[in-house]
Amino acid sequence: MTSRTFLWLLALSIAAAVPVARAADTMAIAPSSKLARIKDIASIEGIRNNQLIGYGLVVGLRNTGDSQQTLFPIQTLTSMLARMGVNISRSGPGAGSIRTENMAAVFVTATLPPFAQPGTPIDVTVASTGDARSLEGGLLLLTPLYGADGKVYAAAQGPLVLGGYSVSANGNAQRVNYPTTARIPNGALTERAVPLDISHMSEITFLLAQADFKSAESVAAAINLNLGADDARALDSRRIQLQVPHGEDVPALLARVEMLPVAVSTRARVVVNERTGTVVIGGDVRLSPVSILHGSLSIQVVTQMAIVPNFNGPSTTVPETTVTAQDKPVNQIRLKQGATVDDLVRGLQGIGATARDVISILQAMKQAGALQADLEVI
Repeated sequence: MTSRTFLWLLALSIAAAVPVARAADTMAIAPSSKLARIKDIASIEGIRNNQLIGYGLVVGLRNTGDSQQTLFPIQTLTSMLARMGVNISRSGPGAGSIRTENMAAVFVTATLPPFAQPGTPIDVTVASTGDARSLEGGLLLLTPLYGADGKVYAAAQGPLVLGGYSVSANGNAQRVNYPTTARIPNGALTERAVPLDISHMSEITFLLAQADFKSAESVAAAINLNLGADDARALDSRRIQLQVPHGEDVPALLARVEMLPVAVSTRARVVVNERTGTVVIGGDVRLSPVSILHGSLSIQVVTQMAIVPNFNGPSTTVPETTVTAQDKPVNQIRLKQGATVDDLVRGLQGIGATARDVISILQAMKQAGALQADLEVI
């Protein structure tokens, strides 16, 4: 056997041993993923914020408070003065002297963070409930803040900080932002702690912000790889359960686990806001071959009154109506196989489509099956 014949037989054997790649395999698109820390994509079940709300009174306004038609600020002031030893009856001689231009009834809201202890300061938001024009320069009086269970968890008080103003004089008015809503940084002190002890937890459940089976499996795999044991498993597309090893310090375990990087797979999504005309298209959106025709028919009806003279009597008025129809040429966009979102955006800009037109076109593409993404309208 010559050397050339041997090399030829060797090439044939190698070609037979290597499988031929199928067309479907070469055209498969790998799912897009990105790295993120567990603490950025998931929270821990049971460790959460709590909403607080209260009703109070803002004083010290410059004739911009509630008017006389708003009754509950007067009732609040009367009750508050009664607790301080000042009795004022609405039907008594001093009832007519109560004026509310310098005060306003408000609702106070705050968020109690987890593990907050008595004395922990929190921010509060104050919003007018009556017809006050502005809360500028106001001072919030001591206001208890209640939780969903009706118990007092914090108390708020302090001067307001506004992000706008409202000025009016001689019929002219100037307003910036909304002066009837204000904030008080660190304006409330925690009075009651929400009982939560994690030191004796035997299992921890992580909750993904966006449900996805692939991301849940990635989180469980990253935790098991770091701990060197199969203590974590995905319960569903949102929950990952971790069995705390015996003798493990839970806060230290959570600190280590939350910093682990994982590959996150998110669903392709297009978000549109029809009220503002905003369209946000994710980079993972895939488009199928499609042809888009976009045009409009403009019809204008104009009516004018014409005077017809009458030599035998008074003149008469006759309406003359003109109807004009203008059918604009149809604009066309062709998207071929492998088209990207950038191709779609440039095509829509090329035909002069507005934001409203883009929203209608995206909805039609979704119905036609050419938009491989979730279309969310907010």
